[in-house]
Amino acid sequence: MPVTQRGSSPSERWRAAPSLTIWVYDSPLGGAAGEVRFKELVRRGAVVVIEAVAVTWVRGSHRPHVGHLRRRSPAPGTSVLCSLVSLLADSGPDSGHRISALASRLTGTGIDHQMLADARRVFAPGTSALLVLASDVDLDVVRPIVEHGRARRGVVMVHADLTPAAVETLRDELLSHIGEM
Repeated sequence: MPVTQRGSSPSERWRAAPSLTIWVYDSPLGGAAGEVRFKELVRRGAVVVIEAVAVTWVRGSHRPHVGHLRRRSPAPGTSVLCSLVSLLADSGPDSGHRISALASRLTGTGIDHQMLADARRVFAPGTSALLVLASDVDLDVVRPIVEHGRARRGVVMVHADLTPAAVETLRDELLSHIGEM
């Protein structure tokens, strides 16, 4: 992705392109630390958030708990990331087919089957996750924090740089097929 200058200092390098990042932690509470770091990045203006959710999936429960990280949550049925969590958490007999079908519909957006399969593989009861759909990222600020998080054991990061139209395509595909998930 091209890097564009948003300011005069070298520390203000931005990648003006949407991205989807999913961090999956190996414990139900692991995502809490990631959430704190993420909120600090937002406070510092290093990430322009489209939507972000924190997910906790306690062992023994059938479904994960999803909470939005912004004060205003999307109206029911309009959250792209809640729909994605629902798909990733589905362990039914057709869940693999639904992942493949979504990946096929998202061809050319930056999200592929491998990304969705990797996220689904590590997301299970007893884990937590942070999903972030962002429009802009200050690489100089975010990169060291992301690398620190990746160096920590017990966290898997799945990331995709998206095309400019990908956010709308993702929204259309996930929300129009929500009843099928």
